[in-house]
Amino acid sequence: MSNNVRTKLELSEDGPNMPRKQSRRRKPSKKKEPVQELSIAEVERVDEEESLNVVFKPNAGPQMDFLAAGEREVLYGGSAGGGKSYAMLADPLRYMGHPSFSGLLLRHTTEELRELVWKSQEIYPKIWPGIKWSERKMQWVAPSGARLWMSYLDRDDDVLRYQGLAFSWIGFDELTQWNKPFAWNYMRSRLRTAASDLPIYMRATTNPGGPGHGWVKKMFIDPAAYGKAFDATDIETGEVLKYPAGHSKAGNALFKRRFIPARLSDNPYLSREGDYEAMLLSLPEQQRRQLLDGDWDIKEGAAFTEFNRDIHVVEPFNIPNNWVKFRACDYGYGSYSAVLWFAVSPSEQLIVYRELYVSKVLATDLADMINELEAEDGNMKYGVLDSSLWHKRGDTGPSLAEQMIMRGCRFRPSDRSKGSRVSGKNEIHRRLQVDEYTEEPRIVFFNNCTNTVSQLPSIPLDKKNPEDVDTRAEDHLYDALRYGIMSRPRFSIFDYDPNGRPSSSMPVADSTFGY
Repeated sequence: MSNNVRTKLELSEDGPNMPRKQSRRRKPSKKKEPVQELSIAEVERVDEEESLNVVFKPNAGPQMDFLAAGEREVLYGGSAGGGKSYAMLADPLRYMGHPSFSGLLLRHTTEELRELVWKSQEIYPKIWPGIKWSERKMQWVAPSGARLWMSYLDRDDDVLRYQGLAFSWIGFDELTQWNKPFAWNYMRSRLRTAASDLPIYMRATTNPGGPGHGWVKKMFIDPAAYGKAFDATDIETGEVLKYPAGHSKAGNALFKRRFIPARLSDNPYLSREGDYEAMLLSLPEQQRRQLLDGDWDIKEGAAFTEFNRDIHVVEPFNIPNNWVKFRACDYGYGSYSAVLWFAVSPSEQLIVYRELYVSKVLATDLADMINELEAEDGNMKYGVLDSSLWHKRGDTGPSLAEQMIMRGCRFRPSDRSKGSRVSGKNEIHRRLQVDEYTEEPRIVFFNNCTNTVSQLPSIPLDKKNPEDVDTRAEDHLYDALRYGIMSRPRFSIFDYDPNGRPSSSMPVADSTFGY
């Protein structure tokens, strides 16, 4: 069975019907979509489908995208009530006509598994006449000989039950219930088939939150914009997983992943009454944002709870030549060096349009990287760098800052005065707010700044000093953001040349460093 079977699937009592055209992938919305009442026509359509005994039909949008996805590993997640469990149950059914198909659907505990078993017992016999359930083996067997096991994986040792077994499809329902990625990574080794026409996949569904929220977010959410396929990365290093040297595919990415977001509004069968939405709206803010909004960035104790991807993350666009541009850098050889590039719109909105996040790089090499990236940027108004890099630290030679300046990468020192950390944090809060006149946030981030978008909402408050962030967290990009925001004086529209030329009205900040 080839990849072209991963198309829109309508499941009725007569069995699967495969349409001629593939589903059209929908670009994720940037703005929050409130749950809408169904139109009269939509209600009539739903009623008509029910009268025709349609057991399952994918909802247009994310659910259909999930069932049509061709990437090796796909996560379907977001708000509660988005139709995730039924999508997970439907996905392996497309292969139950293949005699070599062997699938495994997992929940964290036996109690949680029971709910999936009940749902499968309700719909599977209607979809595949002749399919048999074995309670002893916890297994579905189709007339073709295809098999689907339903099991649990509670402890790490439970993976040994699957040692030596092979599956062409493995699904994890409610993935964040696993507190670490061990089970997911181990079961990937069980993914194989001898049938050339049978693809191999791993699938998962979940809501944000739970003990495994962090690692799932790093694996599926942080590497790319919502809905976009990306090369699978190591969640510790962020590096793309590649075939090793000596392999015929050496240097190529191993496989691709994708995260497909889901909202309650995507499920007309549940959202049309409004009762479920009302229940979710009644939850405390953190749970409401996770379960209703499907917000992966909300975290208990987070410093910047006002951050919202729907508002603050935008698609890249061409920045006009007359907009002021500048950069900010937090350098560290032993950990990470972070560089952010800013543009300033005529309304004084800050646009973070590029990031550089590297480790174990010499200051001079970092300067070369910056110069290369800025080759086509045009006029860079100024750069701001952690002021501690001007310290000699007992060395009689030039400081790290001076070494970078000597490479043509000019900087001026960041504000390190007393109270500057708290002031910088407060200014980030102000920038994240929506301006009452422009009705736009005062700062936005291009979606290719994946590390910044990932880290900013996750930075925790300092428990001993709630006015500041916890400096033990990964805060290099945060510091670069703080340096950049605090370096920017508030200007007016008169700083922009109406003829489209870069503005030259900004006064020299420090003649020692050139600007």
